Amino acid sequence: MRLLFTSSECVPFVKTGGLADVIGALSQVLTKKGHDVRVVLPLYSSIPPCWREQMTHIVSFYVQLGWRQQYVGVMLLVFESVQFYFLDNEYYFKRSYIYGSGEDELERFAFYNRAVLDMLPHIGFWPDVLHAHDWQSGMIPALLRIQYNHLSAYEGIKTLFTIHNLQYQGIFNIKRVQDTLGLNDDLWTSDNLEYYGNANFIKAALVHADMITTVSPTYAMEIQSSYYGERLDGLLRSRQSDLMGILNGIDISEYNPETDPHIINRYSTQNLIGKQACKRALQSNLGLHVADDIPIISMITRLSNQKGLDLVDYVIDGIINEGVQFIVLGVGDSRYYNLFNWAANHYKGSVAARFTMDHVLAHQIYAGSDIFLMPSRFEPCGLSQLISLRYGTVPLVRETGGLKDTVLSYNEYSEEGNGFTFSNYNAHDMLHTIARAVHYYKTYKDIWRKLQIRGMNGDYSWKSSADKYIQAYEKLI
Repeated sequence: MRLLFTSSECVPFVKTGGLADVIGALSQVLTKKGHDVRVVLPLYSSIPPCWREQMTHIVSFYVQLGWRQQYVGVMLLVFESVQFYFLDNEYYFKRSYIYGSGEDELERFAFYNRAVLDMLPHIGFWPDVLHAHDWQSGMIPALLRIQYNHLSAYEGIKTLFTIHNLQYQGIFNIKRVQDTLGLNDDLWTSDNLEYYGNANFIKAALVHADMITTVSPTYAMEIQSSYYGERLDGLLRSRQSDLMGILNGIDISEYNPETDPHIINRYSTQNLIGKQACKRALQSNLGLHVADDIPIISMITRLSNQKGLDLVDYVIDGIINEGVQFIVLGVGDSRYYNLFNWAANHYKGSVAARFTMDHVLAHQIYAGSDIFLMPSRFEPCGLSQLISLRYGTVPLVRETGGLKDTVLSYNEYSEEGNGFTFSNYNAHDMLHTIARAVHYYKTYKDIWRKLQIRGMNGDYSWKSSADKYIQAYEKLI
């Protein structure tokens, strides 16, 4: 099949979150299975020179945005047999940031959506399926159906739209969207593009895409409820026959404790001694007391309420009083910078916080920790719990979204499970579960080792997920 991915980010070129990992890994797996997969990205100024130097300019043209014609340069780079197209326009993408805010974001990504569709005849590629990801690509299925389907070259293209996080929707002023994309007045009804008096890029995709997916089966069910549906649950329920959840995978070659170049000692299920060395190195590096018998709880996360940091804030004293060390790596809300700076100072040698996006340190934390905490309010899929399992770091999660699909709480009677979980979004439920996990860590070394090995032996690759996407594409065409 001919497949075109549209996304605002993709590893290894540009990344702010899990979306980039998904695009990079899934495109490679599908290509290895024999499909012609191509990816279209904005040419951000932050893309490193090592990649820009490998790009070849293949075509230039202009797109109409309201009363203006805007330049589009198309650059091509082939990486791991996947063709990547980068859309060049310095007015929109030569910025110090990937994502901004306000109405400026409307014009930047309206340009991107229009340029993707207008690019196809210039590069001579007509996909069987155009697979759009998240709100930044959300207007593409709508524009294709509304403005391009009367053209014979476009009429056979099917669209699949993937929701990675429904909270971010691309909501803008209707008049501005009309003027920018040339969308007529009769389209702005509640059953079409209008959203509570505004325009909404994700709603446009949910109405007009041929199929909708999201990144875990549980999240696909959750977003059809008012609690998780972000005011789109009714629309999603109306399209439930076209909606499916496909769990993300991870790059098992990058996240492999047997070969990881970023950790001080490599290890495997046959020999976990190296993990203990990784723990000591991590403690020393972050200024924690070096001790084998103190469990390390870690979080690598965006510092926000969505990730359950408000629960941690409420019971931080109780967590440390369980006799643990606590590590946080991430960026986000200033409230949590203050919290963890205070905790690191108040509990010297027991709490460490690094407010940055550090890929190498993240690998070292996955390898050196004992428990990985994800108490999310909601979590469409989550990749961190899969990575922690891969490194023999036992996950402790709230039962929501992809966390519920991938982490099964340990049952002492059946001896099933690969981690620890709690259901209610409640700080003391989380604290009780932490106490339970710490109890097993300190008291039942044999059970803890079984949990580590069970996690490390799990299959978190893209193989199964890629097969499900292939089935979805085949259903469309």
